[in-house]
Amino acid sequence: VASAACLGPREPAAGGATHAAPAPARPGLGTGTGPSTQPPAQHPAQAAMLPEPECRVLSIQSHVVRGFVGNKSAAFPLQVLGFEVDTVNSVQFSNHTGYDHWKGQVMTAGELQTLYEGLRLNDVTRYDYVLTGYTRDTSFLEKVMEIIQELRRQNPKLVYVCDPVMGDKRNGDGYMYVPEILLPVYKEKVVPLADIITPNQYEAEILAGRKMNTEKEAIEVMDVLHEMGPDTVVITSSDLPSRLGSNYLVTLGSQRKVLAGGCRVTERIRMEIPKVEAVFVGTGDLFAAMLLAWTHQHPNNLKIACEKTVSALQHIVTRTIANAKAMAGPGKSPTAAQLELRVIQSKRQIENPEIIINATII
Repeated sequence: VASAACLGPREPAAGGATHAAPAPARPGLGTGTGPSTQPPAQHPAQAAMLPEPECRVLSIQSHVVRGFVGNKSAAFPLQVLGFEVDTVNSVQFSNHTGYDHWKGQVMTAGELQTLYEGLRLNDVTRYDYVLTGYTRDTSFLEKVMEIIQELRRQNPKLVYVCDPVMGDKRNGDGYMYVPEILLPVYKEKVVPLADIITPNQYEAEILAGRKMNTEKEAIEVMDVLHEMGPDTVVITSSDLPSRLGSNYLVTLGSQRKVLAGGCRVTERIRMEIPKVEAVFVGTGDLFAAMLLAWTHQHPNNLKIACEKTVSALQHIVTRTIANAKAMAGPGKSPTAAQLELRVIQSKRQIENPEIIINATII
C-alpha cells in the first residue's frame, strides 16, 4: 500500500510512489591506468537518508474500549492507507451507548487544552488534516475550533474534515441526539472552517435550514452548505426516492473546484446503496475517515473517492451482518456486541476496495 505522504501540504501522493534515499555513488575505474580517484562506496546503512515523507491526521472523536466507533472506527483505516494518526479521545467509554450498559469519562475543554499545550511545547503540532466527529459539549467544540485555527496558522493548507454528528431520522421524523445548543455552533463556527463535511440528510437539512425531498432540493441544500464554507459536501445517507426501488439509500456528493484556467466548476454525484436490515454504530465515523483518505488520493475526482469509500464500507457492512447472524444463530436477532463492525477483518477491502457501487454524475 502506498504511503499517504503529503509532499508539501495537501499535495496528493503521485501514483503511490515512495521517496527513497539516493543510491550511493558507484566506484568506477579511473580514467588513467592508476586507481580510481572516486571515494570508496559507502555501505547502504551508512549512506545519507532523506526523511520519509508523511501525512499526519489529528482525529478528535470518541473512543470505546470494546467495539468500533469514533477513533476506534477511524484510526485503523487511515493507518492502513498510509496516514500517521494522532488521536484525542473526546470521550472514553467501555462501549457505545447502544448496549444495555456503558460506563466512562468525558473530556472537558480544559483537559483538551492541556493535551494540546503538551504537543505545542514539544513543537509537534504540524498537521495536514484534522478529523472531528461526535461531541456533546459546546465549550469542547469551541475549543476544537480554536485549535484548528491555530493549526491552520502553522499550515495554511491544512484540510479540516468534519462529520457534524447531531441527529438522524427515525420513522421519517428528524431528532437530535446532542443538545440543540450545538446547532448554532456548527452553523456559525464549525462548518465555515471545514473543507469537507459529511452530514446525513437530517444534519444537512438543519444546517442549511431547508428540507430536501427531491434531488433538485438536495442540490440546493448542498449549494447552501458550500456557501457556508466547505468545498466538498457529501450527504452520506438520505431517504430520497431511489431509481432502483425502496430497498436502496441515496448518497449525494458535491465538490467545488478551480480548473487550471481559473474557471470554477461543481462536480455532483449520486449513489444508490442497498439497505441492510440492521442498525450499525460507527459507520459514519468509518465513512468520514475513508473519504478523507480517498479524497487525498483523488483530490479532484469526487466520483472515484466516493466509489472507493462507499464500496469499502459496503464490504465491511455485508461482512459484519453475515458474521453477526452466524453468531446469533437461526431465528435470533444479533446483539449490539455481535453487530460491531468487522473492521480489522476487512483490511484488504479497506486497502484496495473492489468497486461494487458506482457513482453517477448529475
